[in-house]
Amino acid sequence: MAGPSRADRADDAALLAGLALEDPAVSAAFVRRFQGAVYGLAVAITRDPGLAQDVSQEVFVRSWRAADTYDPRRASVLTWLLTITRNAAIDAVRARRATPTDDEVLGQLVQDALSVPDLAETAQLRLETSRAVRRLHDVSPEQARAVVLAVLAGCTAADVAQREGIPLGTAKTRIRTGLRRLREDAAALQREGERDR
Repeated sequence: MAGPSRADRADDAALLAGLALEDPAVSAAFVRRFQGAVYGLAVAITRDPGLAQDVSQEVFVRSWRAADTYDPRRASVLTWLLTITRNAAIDAVRARRATPTDDEVLGQLVQDALSVPDLAETAQLRLETSRAVRRLHDVSPEQARAVVLAVLAGCTAADVAQREGIPLGTAKTRIRTGLRRLREDAAALQREGERDR
């Protein structure tokens, strides 16, 4: 049995650069590496395995088209790809259903995001999910709910304000402050991981 290919051993950013160059071996390695994370998040948002498969395919097409715009200073490749996944999944849910997401579904999304879901078949996604959830627990519960509603559920600041029963300015502040804290924590973890290598 053959070992991992050179593409499989490449770091995430190198794989993404190869994807931009349309290298078939790199493209296959990129999909293998991230398909569990992409599909897991798509299922979590759409609640429909068939739709999540369609979303996953769309995500890899979008990432191929946007690969040359990736900026490693702004986010890890996984974070960048999961942002594309989140947007594609929300687009798919909205296209399928004209009515907005009801309170019960939003409540479940918040509950799922604040617990440690087993969304993945891969150890990497479980680790990333666990880190993300730990970071959510590092901010106030109000900020965590606002971030989850905005990021996972696709709510606008006005939607968050209405759902939480708070002024619009307060909702914007909670989202902005929560996201800033999460980014700072993620950057600190990344620096720590680089030092451990």
